[in-house]
Amino acid sequence: MRAARRGAFAAAVIFGSLVAIAAVITPPLTGDVPRLDPQASAWFALFSLPGLALLGAGLTSAALGSRLSAASAGLAIGIGSPVAAVTSVMIGAFIVVGLFSGASRGGDVAGTLLRAGVTAAVRIWPLIAIASAGWVLIVRRFGPAVRLPSGEASRVDPPAADSHLDDPPAG
Repeated sequence: MRAARRGAFAAAVIFGSLVAIAAVITPPLTGDVPRLDPQASAWFALFSLPGLALLGAGLTSAALGSRLSAASAGLAIGIGSPVAAVTSVMIGAFIVVGLFSGASRGGDVAGTLLRAGVTAAVRIWPLIAIASAGWVLIVRRFGPAVRLPSGEASRVDPPAADSHLDDPPAG
């Protein structure tokens, strides 16, 4: 559980920073999408954090496994982080804009953010690839290694000290 929290935090920090960078450096797609200022990019990064953290938490156990499993987790977070970030930003924008301007306008904003987010992810793909490798290295470096009864090393959280799974049943 602790490893999943660390993986979620690392993904949110690493890829949330990339969302802010992408929002600032990506030029507008159309005339109705103005260039974003740093404050707007900070809001987009904030809205992207839940999806990025969930993705990081879900892939942490794979990153702590074998090297092949860690490589597949790195590939999965590299592909999934733009999707998770854009989806979270779209949902957040739809809710906020929908509350103040109506659902129709919220849908329009979500669609515009989808186009802008995909374009931004394509423009910063080298940074995403580097961040994915960095995320795997960070998770593996700070993830605990546990010895299984067979003597084989595993990179998972040890059971909690107060775990009562091995206690005999009462009665």
